[in-house]
Amino acid sequence: MEDEQSTGLVSQFVTEIIKHGTYHELDRRYLINRIFALVGEQPLAEQPAKQNLLQIHDLLIEMAIQNHKIQDNPTEREILGADLMDFLTPTPYAVNAKFWDLYQHSAQKATNYFYELSRENDYIKTRAIAKNIEFPVTTDYGDLEITINLSKPEKDPRAIALAQTTASTTYPKCQLCLENEGYEGRVGYPARGNHRLIRLQLDGETWGFQYSPYAYFSEHCIFISDQHRPMHIDRATFQNLVAITKLFPDYFVGSNADLPIVGGSMLSHDHYQGGKHDFPMAKAPIERPFELIGFANVQAGIVKWPMSVIRLTSDSETDLIDAATHILQVWQHYDDVKRDIRHATDGQLHHTITPIVRQRQGQLEMDLVLRDNQTTKKYPDGIFHPHKDVQHIKKENIGLIEVMGRAILPARLKTELQEVARYLLGQPNAMKAYHQTWADQLKQQEITPENVHEVISQAVGHVFLRVLEDAGVFKRTEDGRTGFQAFIQTVNQQ
Repeated sequence: MEDEQSTGLVSQFVTEIIKHGTYHELDRRYLINRIFALVGEQPLAEQPAKQNLLQIHDLLIEMAIQNHKIQDNPTEREILGADLMDFLTPTPYAVNAKFWDLYQHSAQKATNYFYELSRENDYIKTRAIAKNIEFPVTTDYGDLEITINLSKPEKDPRAIALAQTTASTTYPKCQLCLENEGYEGRVGYPARGNHRLIRLQLDGETWGFQYSPYAYFSEHCIFISDQHRPMHIDRATFQNLVAITKLFPDYFVGSNADLPIVGGSMLSHDHYQGGKHDFPMAKAPIERPFELIGFANVQAGIVKWPMSVIRLTSDSETDLIDAATHILQVWQHYDDVKRDIRHATDGQLHHTITPIVRQRQGQLEMDLVLRDNQTTKKYPDGIFHPHKDVQHIKKENIGLIEVMGRAILPARLKTELQEVARYLLGQPNAMKAYHQTWADQLKQQEITPENVHEVISQAVGHVFLRVLEDAGVFKRTEDGRTGFQAFIQTVNQQ
């Protein structure tokens, strides 16, 4: 065996590679030379004691910078890091073969394998995710989950400047395309050398299954069409969601809506999201059951939730899909002008659905969240979008994850809320002006150094509740309930 003192970090890393089973001990000298080619041969001035895998990975990047193999910027660090971790990662064929072999024993064994691989090879950025701030806030709808997203790296100004002088490329077409598997990365585009996808068939089409690099919840995964085509919500969507849930019974799966404002951040590529997490909306009870005429094998009800949600339950996937398709088609053409609900203006369609599917107690359960993306002069960002008075906390689109009760709030709030706390305590501060009205409202209660952060956290949670209420098409008022009931009657009449 190669003397690790003579090759230091590189040999330690090679030992980890061999331990992971992608190479054999006979490959040691070959691997050492290939890694020397990436990071250089001159060791770091200080030879650290034995490190864990990710620490060795970090030190090898420092070694490459020292040896002028890469420049010290986020883009080149990320590309080299992914290339190093690729040595520990089996080929796509090998990953798929092992996944489906394990699947023959159980779906959970297969997903456990793929999830752990994606964590161990640093595709899932566990250290970055750990920086996120997370806390619950109790409301009349259950405990909402508030997160401040600190995991995604900030853009590098030098990389942005360089990108302006670099020839543009359209490969891959977007960050969800299956062509990303093994892609080197470039300025302004993430490295994917250590990326792997599980291939599966949905309704005769090839789809990819991966985990999210910057996961927002446990086993946060993405199902991606092989075709680069826009998001769409239709019968095929419901069929695919049900099929995925049957493939992976431990996971929920849902789709962002397919229209701007009410959709997610990536509408150009058809995809779904899922994972092993029990969201607040999934825990919310049925508030008003109702009969869905023509679908005797489907139980239906309005969910007690700040947004407008219909829950369907059935042991028949065909009946469930038929019922969901019928509701979608009625909603796509439904108007309630009194409540500012219009399916189209000037030929522009406004109505769609955010669907979520899960298995519960041997039955299929589908939540259909009604969405409307109209804008007006009064509400230029959207009638059913966070209104101006809550945008100091959240102004971005309300997508699938937030619909279900988990807030993904911007990183700016970490420092901004600290300044709000100083303001509330009467200390010198640099509070943003857009927090002023809200902070003055908070000041009406007794604020102490001991309770100030809890007061702010709870208030943030209740702003997020208002965000969800703004996004609800039928409001949580008597008038809104009357409107929702009128829509149900229309569904039953058509």
